[in-house]
Amino acid sequence: MPPDDLPGLDLDRLRGLLDGERPGLVHGPLTGRLIEGGRSNLTYAVTDGTTQWVVRRPPLGHVLATAHDMRREHRVISALYPTAVPVPRPVLLCEDPENGAAPGAPFYVMEFVPGTPYRTAGQLAPIGPARTRGVVLSLVDTLVELHSVDPAEVGLADFGRPEGFLDRQLRRWGKQLDASRNRELAGIDELLAALGRALPRSSAPAIVHGDYRLDNVLIDADDRIAAILDWEMSTLGDPLTDLGLLVMYSMPLDAPDSPVSTTAEAAGHPSPAELIERYAARSGRDVSAIAWYTAFAWFKLAVILEGIHYRYTLGQTVGAGFDRIGDLVPVFIEHGLTTLHTGLQEG
Repeated sequence: MPPDDLPGLDLDRLRGLLDGERPGLVHGPLTGRLIEGGRSNLTYAVTDGTTQWVVRRPPLGHVLATAHDMRREHRVISALYPTAVPVPRPVLLCEDPENGAAPGAPFYVMEFVPGTPYRTAGQLAPIGPARTRGVVLSLVDTLVELHSVDPAEVGLADFGRPEGFLDRQLRRWGKQLDASRNRELAGIDELLAALGRALPRSSAPAIVHGDYRLDNVLIDADDRIAAILDWEMSTLGDPLTDLGLLVMYSMPLDAPDSPVSTTAEAAGHPSPAELIERYAARSGRDVSAIAWYTAFAWFKLAVILEGIHYRYTLGQTVGAGFDRIGDLVPVFIEHGLTTLHTGLQEG
């Protein structure tokens, strides 16, 4: 693919930068492709014909640099790379937005890790129930590994503010909801208020991924997690927010033809209770309030989907499935209310 055909990345200039910063790394002209699937930062696979790398940069025309912080992503994978947590090897961080390789934006380069990001129950079907079960359980084990890393020991003591984390998260997503309000949504304010009244005492702080789910990891040919990806929401905070999101994505959505899917319907997929019990046994953390964290995950996704729906109504988002996003928001609200009020057994 010619460099001019790759939006947001100039491969000739990238080659020049890599030659200057990492002499001898690249052995020929670079070609590349945009990796589909992400809805935020742009991800490219580039190669010199022998070795492959991945480049991450903010979306084209982005405004809020803090929402697409390349230095932050690069910092966390650099800190975790020497640990047992599987992340790609970092190669280069360029913080100068005038670098020319990624016009108008900072970016970073990391190694390319082969593997499969399973996004749906249908994609898990070919590997069968036993392998599916093993893959999902390993997702829990790797999360425990992440949450066991001492932030200070890897240079991330100042990576976030754990004190008051849940309260700030709830207020943040409440503001996001207000910014997207353009219709009546039955139950959304009730869910937000109920979450506020039942705010739990946080678990001991840890490095939080922020969007931990099966399609944000790469599974290798031996069904092991080869790498955790998409660290743009990572911080120091309450680790049970990661578990709550993982549990949410392991619950049936009950929304046929939904453009958003969970893997819960896959044959062999462990139940939410199994995932919670495994995490508790291996981490030693108190998970008695996990229904709150799971309900919060339903609320957060409802707000995200409502934002997408709002942009769709303004003509700012186009593509397959976006016309059905709005119908899905009440489903997430209902699941959130049910989970919070009756717990996971009935939720």
